[in-house]
Amino acid sequence: MQKFIVTSDGRFKFGDVNMHKDLLSPGEGCIGGGMYEFDYASGSMLLSGRSYDFGRVNWSWLDTLSLPVALSGLTILYEDLPLSHFVNLSFE
Repeated sequence: MQKFIVTSDGRFKFGDVNMHKDLLSPGEGCIGGGMYEFDYASGSMLLSGRSYDFGRVNWSWLDTLSLPVALSGLTILYEDLPLSHFVNLSFE
């Protein structure tokens, strides 16, 4: 399934995995996650839900979310609102 997490140091990770914890590297912590899908017609990445392993992301715990530069051309929405509404974004 297409899942995402936010690591405790503010990095966004996503992939097609069985469990959210499969996205973590050894020693990494997580502050939540959910599901994602790409809407190619609108050029968007849609984030929703919560992680069964880690719960819903608490965006207030972050100053800035670091996302892969490959996502920089997409509109990223969380629960139908721009992700930038919840947290500052940085593409690295």
